[in-house]
Amino acid sequence: MKYSELLFTANKKAEKMEDFDAGYTGKYKSHEEAADDLEQNLVKMAKIQDKLFAEGKQSLLIILQALDAAGKDGAIKHVMSGLNPQGCRVSSFKAPSIYELEHDFLWRAHWEIPPSGKIGIFNRSYYEEVLIVRVHQNILNSQKLPDMEVKIENGHIWQERYDDINNFELHLARNGIRILKFFLNLSRKEQKHRFIERIDNPEKNWKLSPSDIRERQYWNHYMKVYFKMLRHTSTKYAPWYIIPADNKWFSRIAMGEIIVDKLKEMDPRYPELDEEQKHALQKAKTLLEKE
Repeated sequence: MKYSELLFTANKKAEKMEDFDAGYTGKYKSHEEAADDLEQNLVKMAKIQDKLFAEGKQSLLIILQALDAAGKDGAIKHVMSGLNPQGCRVSSFKAPSIYELEHDFLWRAHWEIPPSGKIGIFNRSYYEEVLIVRVHQNILNSQKLPDMEVKIENGHIWQERYDDINNFELHLARNGIRILKFFLNLSRKEQKHRFIERIDNPEKNWKLSPSDIRERQYWNHYMKVYFKMLRHTSTKYAPWYIIPADNKWFSRIAMGEIIVDKLKEMDPRYPELDEEQKHALQKAKTLLEKE
């Protein structure tokens, strides 16, 4: 099964986030039906990752964005479970520190970009600067921006940030860093269900805070800014995929297959030795055999 239909740009008729079905499960009717395919994706991913690490010329950056309880942490845990930890790194972006606020909004992200041969996963990212910051614009007061009031009033600040993000990602792509961006699309009804589950289960209480509940009152606003973000920043070199997230098992298999397809497209290969290197290995083998 191919997931090109989950590309944001594939749905040209979409005019709002509600046009995307958060409960979509493709050809699968249950978790059990998808289990084998999910396992196969993990095996394929691990094999290609080994080549990527050995080749050391390209890297893959995976960005996850979603509202609370959409399953980002679970997706990282399950989809990436077959990867070699040496070649993989997860970066979580919380509210910026005082030191980070002394720099531009992309500065701290650049430090976390995966080096050649590795896979990097961003749990939230610099996209928060056109999401939560746009919903709660008072956050901008701490960012010490020139002409901030004028830029906010005429809306230029958001277009400038879209442009900065697109240029940043184009720069990464030109330097061998491939980018996949996933928006885990959770319905409001399912988020409510998951919040209540976290409250009722003592082992999950730590996953929920009062602020998570308060943010629900901004749901419609978030949907609008998410749609604007997707429309302005889904590009050929860094596409957005809208992942239906009401069924966690489907979001995991969808992401897994898209990642496998991207790794195949990157086509990493084991390094080939020249004749001198091969001769040196044979000489080393001879020495070992004489021990």
